[in-house]
Amino acid sequence: MSQSAFSDWPIISVQKRGVKLVKLNKIYTRTGDDGSTGLADGSRIGKECFRVRAYGEVDEANSALGIARLYVDNIELDRMLERIQNDLFDLGADLSTPTLDDDSKALRVVQSQIDRLESELDHLNKDIAPLKTFVLPGGSKPAAYLHLARAITRRAEREIVHMSRTEQLNPLALKYTNRLSDFLFVAARWCNAQGETDVKWIPGKNRI
Repeated sequence: MSQSAFSDWPIISVQKRGVKLVKLNKIYTRTGDDGSTGLADGSRIGKECFRVRAYGEVDEANSALGIARLYVDNIELDRMLERIQNDLFDLGADLSTPTLDDDSKALRVVQSQIDRLESELDHLNKDIAPLKTFVLPGGSKPAAYLHLARAITRRAEREIVHMSRTEQLNPLALKYTNRLSDFLFVAARWCNAQGETDVKWIPGKNRI
C-alpha cells in the first residue's frame, strides 16, 4: 500500500464530529503488482491514469514542502506550511475519491481552505516590493525548496486540469492548487529577505 497513491484506502468521510481517520494495518498488499491501484471508493484503475498521476504529483509537492520546512526558521511561516501539508493530504483524498451518490460524505477541499490560503498569501506579500522582472529559483535554501514545491504544484495543476477533461472533479480542488502555487512563489520571495535577495532574471544576459 503506497501512501502517495492513497491506494486501497477506505472512503475518507466526514463525520458529524470530525473526520474519520484512516487506519493502516499493513504497508504492502500486493494488489498493485499488476499496475493497478485502488481508489477511495474501492474501484481500481491503472496507475498511469490522470487521476492517479494528479494525486501523485500532489504528494510530491507535499514532500518538497517537508524539505523546505527544514530550512524555514520563522515559526509563523512554518505553521502556514504545516497547515498546507495537511491540506495537501485532504486534496489527495479528494482527488482519489470519484464522485459518490452521496458526495456530502466524501472529504473534499472546501472554500474556507482557499480563503485561509489567500489571507496568508496577502499577509506575506504586503511587505514585499513589487516585481520589476522575473526571479530565478534560489537566493536561500528555504526559497529554493519553496520554488521547487511551486514548480511541482504547477505540474500537479496541469494533471488535475487534464483529469477534469474526462472526469468529474471538485472545482475547489483545482482552485486550491492554483492558489497554492501563488502562495509558494510569495513565500519563497518572503524567505529572501522580503524579496531583497531575490535572484533577478536578466533577459539575454549570456547571449553572445
